[in-house]
Amino acid sequence: MIWQPSNVYKTAKLGFGVNVGAFTEIGNNVVIGDRTRIGAFCFIPEGVTIEEDVFIGPHVCFTNDRYPPSPSKKMWQKTVVKRGAAIGAACVVLPGITIGENATIGAGSVVTHDVPPNEIWAGNPARPIRFNRDARYAMARVAEAMRDTHESE
Repeated sequence: MIWQPSNVYKTAKLGFGVNVGAFTEIGNNVVIGDRTRIGAFCFIPEGVTIEEDVFIGPHVCFTNDRYPPSPSKKMWQKTVVKRGAAIGAACVVLPGITIGENATIGAGSVVTHDVPPNEIWAGNPARPIRFNRDARYAMARVAEAMRDTHESE
């Protein structure tokens, strides 16, 4: 389901059961796998591939140009979000990044490096917090880790 108003370019490929929140921009040649949920106000430019069963929170911004404006699209970098990953609200994902299977990114993070599978990352810049042994409880663990970080400061 695509909630309006959203802008999905004609060459974007959306899988079965994809849910796109309102005011989301999905660019040319973006690939989104089955059963992926994308929150409102997201920006997903050309060169991004999101695999199956991914959660993208609201206000997530992917980028494809590390040094804008590039003189040509040849300089744009591709970003991949692997199956089962979860990205919290208001994250920024720099170009050329791969987010591994079942990885979790905490809300408000800026992802500057590849995230290995089954890890929980958060912060600006995002850094590993812990290994994600059970993806179903990943967001609760991120919240707990962020609370611990703020309490210790």
